[in-house]
Amino acid sequence: MFTGIVTALGVVRAIDPIGNGRDMRLEIATPPAFLAEPPVAMGASIACSGCCLTAVAFGADWFAIDASAETLAHTKLGSWTVGSRVNLERSLRMGDELGGHLVSGHVDAVGTVVSVMPENASHRWVFRVPKELARFIAAKGSIAVDGVSLTVNAVTEDTFGVNIIPHTSSVTAFGFTQPGDPVNIEIDMLARYVARLRETA
Repeated sequence: MFTGIVTALGVVRAIDPIGNGRDMRLEIATPPAFLAEPPVAMGASIACSGCCLTAVAFGADWFAIDASAETLAHTKLGSWTVGSRVNLERSLRMGDELGGHLVSGHVDAVGTVVSVMPENASHRWVFRVPKELARFIAAKGSIAVDGVSLTVNAVTEDTFGVNIIPHTSSVTAFGFTQPGDPVNIEIDMLARYVARLRETA
């Protein structure tokens, strides 16, 4: 489990095919402190732009994950290239502050950035999502976009809007994201369960 509070910004430094050539090993460069406190363990779960992935190798300032063809096809990882920025968060520990909302690291869909416009001291971002996912998104509810916990401000049939403050842009990959770019979307798990209960009631 994660909180959607990004603690480091990584950079993809290598992508290599493994197994049958459809799976990929990705190496991600990080600030050394991200892996050091406490020391990352082999097999640790790390959220990479919202995807819960397993660390299979690491050094002082990098770690590697293996992404299956399924993961590459259903998340934005399939579009990563060397130099892509990655939002990073280590898994939640008992007693940690829950500053965002509970995030599982299981991507529901790939959305698209529609627009980014200045709005007072922040920027209003609008994202398009598959229509079947939009019913789980509610104004004032939580959503994870590329692993970042955000509050929804507005919802239409297939889009939603959030406001992102300058601090968030400066410490996450949003500072490098443009309209048309893909983003990993994870809906609030509470919304998913409430919708399921209503369907079976």
